[in-house]
Order: sequence, then structure tokens, then C-alpha cells
Amino acid sequence: MELQHLKIAVVGTGAVGASVSADLVRAGLDVALIDQWPAHVEAMRANGLTVDTLGDVQVTEVRAHHLCEVAELREPFDIVFTGVKTYDTRWVAELMRPLLRPDSVFVGLQNGMTIDQSAEIVGSDRTIGCAMGIAANMPEPGLIRRQVRPADTWFAIGTLSGEHTQRLDEVAAVLACAARIDVTDDIRSAKWMKLIANIPEMLPSALLGVPLLEAATMPGVRPVMDAMSREAYALAIDLGITMRPSLGIAAADMPTDDQYALDLLDRVLSHFSQPDTRVAVLQDWEKGRRGELDAFSGYIVDKRAELGGRAPVNEAVLRLAERVERGELVPAPENSALLIAALDATA
Repeated sequence: MELQHLKIAVVGTGAVGASVSADLVRAGLDVALIDQWPAHVEAMRANGLTVDTLGDVQVTEVRAHHLCEVAELREPFDIVFTGVKTYDTRWVAELMRPLLRPDSVFVGLQNGMTIDQSAEIVGSDRTIGCAMGIAANMPEPGLIRRQVRPADTWFAIGTLSGEHTQRLDEVAAVLACAARIDVTDDIRSAKWMKLIANIPEMLPSALLGVPLLEAATMPGVRPVMDAMSREAYALAIDLGITMRPSLGIAAADMPTDDQYALDLLDRVLSHFSQPDTRVAVLQDWEKGRRGELDAFSGYIVDKRAELGGRAPVNEAVLRLAERVERGELVPAPENSALLIAALDATA
């Protein structure tokens, strides 16, 4: 498929957005990088975008724009990818909507269930969802440390309707420059699989202030993670979500009960984590930024409440994370006692 004619924008070129952008640019595609961190944009302009993938360092010249410069852009984009935080999805969709053609698409390279927010702004027919298996961080402006090679990175993409469209094929071909691609007719369920995998890792390891692999092996922590996983799995079943192969787990290897939720976490730990991999919420806290609490346990707590029930372990862990956001608690290994107490209190 000839892709060089496509005009592509990536809005939010943090760890994931920049990793993907660099791959697309090196493949010869027309890509505009747009970011809200001025120092990052200036670093990319001055020195290119540096991506260190497990010791393989590549510097790519990119076309980087400050967020304020979007108003100066005139030619529409065929594909807009966004890698911003979940809480920034709505305004970014509004920002880019004037630069979309009727047949353009808006693709969320994000955790969480942002497909509905995007669809409300740009329309469901122009929304493509993506579930991702990737790990990366940005220690300083212009530098990305990617911890999963493109050949081992996994993306599932699909339209909200499940329809297979020409634009979907183009998005698949574009993203194939950065990852292995599965095209799905049920992107909501595919994103739920990633959500179930994210729930046990994200807030617990952030609260502990340590890399994910270290957090998962701390005494008493894995049972907390597993309880959170099971609550997320039960909610998905009650919402009518179909359990699907995900993160490289084959259909033949999928359990028919909530053991699958635990298997998804095991897959993240074994295939998408390095000894220094730190979850997104912890990276945000370490930079003094707000975490995506609403995208993870907050989402589970709210959705369960809509059904008239509670997800008590996720709720207890969420309350601890909210204390960090208020400055009442500092991420530290000693918080394992609070996590264990949260589980004990719901037993």
C-alpha cells in the first residue's frame, strides 16, 4: 500500500507518541509532531528526536510544532494520532477537528477508554481505537527510552462500528512501521483487555514508587493486584464485554474465568517490562504532573457504581492514589503496608 501521500499528525509526542513518530518518519512518511511541552519541541528542533531502544540509539530529524502553532496550520490531515493523557483527550480532539477532512480519522494511542470521548467530538465514523502493548519513558526533552522493540510491540486497532474501512487499512499499514498490528471488529473489547491488564499494575506500583517488576514481587503486593484484576474482569463481564486474545496470548490459551485477568498481568510483566520500567502514573508523579487516575481504577469504580455496586479493592487503592495527588502521601515502598491493609479491609 502506498502511504507517502498521507498527511499524518501526532499530537502528544511523549514516550509513546514520539516512539511511534520516529518509526513513521524513518519509514518515509509525512508526519507532523505536535506537543505541548515547549522544551521538548525545541530539543527536537535543535537536535532531532533521540530514541534509545534497549541500547539501539537512533536520532531522527522531525518536523516539530508547538501546540500554539496548530492555529497556523492550514492543510488538513488524513490521520491524526494522539498520545496525550486521557484527561486531555477532549480538548485535543476539539483542537484538531478543524484540520480533519470528512474522511479523516482520529486515532487514540492511549490507555483507557478514550474512544467514546473522541467520538463525541469528531464523530464515531472518524474515530479509530487502539489497544497497545508497549513500554517507554521520556527522561528529558528530546529523548525517549523505548523498552520494547518494534518487532515485539503490539497494537490492536478497529473502528467503533466494527466496519473494515479503507482508512482503517491505511492506519494499520502506517502503524505497522512501529508495531505488530491486529485489526479487530470489536475494539471496545480489545481496549478492555488492555484496561484489565493495566488495572493491577498502574496504581499499586506507582504508589510504591518503584519499577513494575519490583512492585509485583514485593511481599503481599501481588494479591492486591490480583484482587483488582478480578474486580475489573467481573465488571467487564457484567458490561457484556467479550474476552478476546490480547497482548500475544492466543485464543487457545485463554482461560474461561477470571484467571485470564491474572494471565494478562503476567504477560505484561514477562513481555512488556524491563527491570527499570516505571508505569505511566509514576512517571507523571515524578514529573510533578497529574496522574490518569480516572483512566484506571477510577474508571472501574465509576462504572461499577453505575451498575449499583462497588469495586472495593480498586476503590481503596484509588483513595490512596488521591492522597498522593493531594500531597498527603509520597510514593514509597513503605506504602505496601497500606496496599495490604486496603485488601484486608475488603476481605
